[in-house]
Amino acid sequence: MPLFRLSHQVEFPPAWLARSDGLLCIGGDLSCERLLLAYRNGIFPWFSENEPILWWSPDPRLVLFPSQVTISRSLRKKIKKNQFQITVDQAFEHTIKACATPRKEPGEGTWLVDEMVDAYIALHSKGYAHSVETWYQGELVGGLYGISLGCSFFGESMFSRKSDASKIALVALARHLDTHGFDLIDCQVTTDHLCQMGAVEIPRHQFLDMLHRSILRKPAPDVWQQRSGLTLTI
Repeated sequence: MPLFRLSHQVEFPPAWLARSDGLLCIGGDLSCERLLLAYRNGIFPWFSENEPILWWSPDPRLVLFPSQVTISRSLRKKIKKNQFQITVDQAFEHTIKACATPRKEPGEGTWLVDEMVDAYIALHSKGYAHSVETWYQGELVGGLYGISLGCSFFGESMFSRKSDASKIALVALARHLDTHGFDLIDCQVTTDHLCQMGAVEIPRHQFLDMLHRSILRKPAPDVWQQRSGLTLTI
């Protein structure tokens, strides 16, 4: 498949035209308008410092269905101790910057470059990007962020400063979205960590079909109200 180059016009080629490695096109910008169009069509940006903006739509696609999140025995025990507080959208900027920090060790690059951070903060200010935070004794120790469109959530990144803190945030997110009737959490690319938590690979065409129906659904109006504490029961 050819590699497409984007112009100043806010548009994308069809996701199914992506190369075998999932790369679809190059260039464009990270405006809110372009990012939202990308997610609606099963496309997401992923690039490193000193690279142009790269847009991807992998096949297969890794998806976590909210009702099917898997909780290991050790994680279940940790949750039952009720030592962590879970919040929604209480510390978005802190969360996204923490997601980038571990990848900025000396000699290491990061796909979550400053340009990306600024773009998702802008989406958060418009009500599209959201975070789930994990706190321990008043300290932010883990969390995740992503994009919400219709009844789909597009997971972008997570971080953990205390063992299992990011897993607890993901479990809380899945339970929260399941309660509010969401269809899926897009995990983008396959990792052992996410597969262990119940994520499964599905063909891209199946993902796109599900996505196009899901984003037309309207979630409950209170799903992303700022919450000072989510109750996570097992």
